[in-house]
Amino acid sequence: MGWEGERSSSPSGSASPRSPCKRANLVAKRFFALDIATYKDGALPRVTKELLGLVASLVLRCDDCITYHMVGAWEAGATGDQLMEAMSVGLVVGGSIVIPHLRRAAALLDELEGTDEANRDRA
Repeated sequence: MGWEGERSSSPSGSASPRSPCKRANLVAKRFFALDIATYKDGALPRVTKELLGLVASLVLRCDDCITYHMVGAWEAGATGDQLMEAMSVGLVVGGSIVIPHLRRAAALLDELEGTDEANRDRA
């Protein structure tokens, strides 16, 4: 499904949010450039930033955002346990209304773990 690599595609197969379509205007290109810069390693490593994005996305109940940050965290080296712990923080902050989104995120984690042969060392 395209989980591997530099976010070559989203789960739906569309262009990655970090790779805007050819038709993106200047505003969209600048926003995407800001997104790219924000999630690079800095005082906080990329994996931590992606986990923070995951928590925020759960609280906001944005499934596309949750997928985006789950895949980003996974690609940055997050373990299944780290992703689940971040999701637990999102649940506590967001409350029970987050549960349906958490279920879908957990299913995505199962899928990610199933597509990554090296996950045995990450779990």
